[in-house]
Amino acid sequence: MASPSTSFPGEHPAKLVINDVSKSFTPSRVLVQALDNVSLTVAEGEFLCLIGPSGCGKSTLLDIIAGLTRPDSGRVLADGKLVEGPGRQRLVMFQESALFPWLDAYGNVMFGLKLRPDLTNRERHKIADYYLELVGLEKFKHAHVHELSGGMKQRVALARALAPDPQVLLMDEPFAALDALTRDQLYDDIQRIWMESRKTIVFVTHNVREAACLGDRVVLMSPSPGRIAEIFEVPLPRPRDINSPDLAGYAYRIAAALKGTLVEGAVSE
Repeated sequence: MASPSTSFPGEHPAKLVINDVSKSFTPSRVLVQALDNVSLTVAEGEFLCLIGPSGCGKSTLLDIIAGLTRPDSGRVLADGKLVEGPGRQRLVMFQESALFPWLDAYGNVMFGLKLRPDLTNRERHKIADYYLELVGLEKFKHAHVHELSGGMKQRVALARALAPDPQVLLMDEPFAALDALTRDQLYDDIQRIWMESRKTIVFVTHNVREAACLGDRVVLMSPSPGRIAEIFEVPLPRPRDINSPDLAGYAYRIAAALKGTLVEGAVSE
């Protein structure tokens, strides 16, 4: 297989540069190579999806970009600066909403805004109102977590992540636990929000159609060890319908390549 191009096409400046990143773990005293010399450039304003089988290093790479995990070798640059730890310019949204149950929706978004000490309290309230409206929950601002559906909780989590105005949003399978109808609505919502904000987003998923629906590029990773197997550009206009025939064609090609990585992984073992 030809070496994939790791740069986003076009004139967009680089927001993230991942250079020869490797990471291994030793669970049960057995060495596991999670990432092996991974290099990738993410452009400013790009929506990049990472996909691959379990154990291919997707979440590990996301944690390294976030500064939550240090690589064994290699480095990550954000806006040309070395990532040495967590920072408010790169926020993570996980599969579980991780909302504070003792706070209502508004309080959860306000909590995220404490990462902005430069703001006055009045400005924080104004921003919280804006992002709750952006995710369609302005009428539920005083609802507590136990009163919200799964999809509503993820909308609150998204508003909380966006409110501090991070430069990069890192999303680790945020829709995986939701039902199909809720996911379809959130695909529309996240595309609309991304088109308005043009945040740089790195999105981890196991869902091939989800990746094709959301990503400007889809990075396919292979296991044992974790490497970039192939990169797919998805030049479809937005907003995209996850059930459209054109999108299905891209998803089919990505799925075929994904099956190939699973076969290669089985043979190597």
